[in-house]
Amino acid sequence: MEQFWNFVWIFFWSFAFISYLFALFAVISDIFRDRDLNGWLKAVWIIFLVFVPFLTVLVYLIARGRSMAERQAQSARRAQAETNEYIRSVASASPTQEIAKAKELLDAGTLTQSEFEAVKAKALSQA
Repeated sequence: MEQFWNFVWIFFWSFAFISYLFALFAVISDIFRDRDLNGWLKAVWIIFLVFVPFLTVLVYLIARGRSMAERQAQSARRAQAETNEYIRSVASASPTQEIAKAKELLDAGTLTQSEFEAVKAKALSQA
């Protein structure tokens, strides 16, 4: 029975330690992501994180948690917009390219003349 409680105790402290590490790295990344915080204040936060880590993480999350969440959401929106823009730039071919590709398929016998005309009409209607 004692082994069971030892296992539960180790599991609990392992979970707490890993949770603390996640919070610590989130705070460190937020400190460097924050453009409103000047270099000296960033240095002070880092010094406190080195010497009084648990208390500093707790204070940071209480004092700056809301703005931390806003910066994270803004970063996610920016990354999503960049991804969408990249996908649009890669996925969209010009009508000329689509017609040329369809002509190659027509010449290879993969497309019929009516299918080629349909692709051509669709490409021209998108332009």
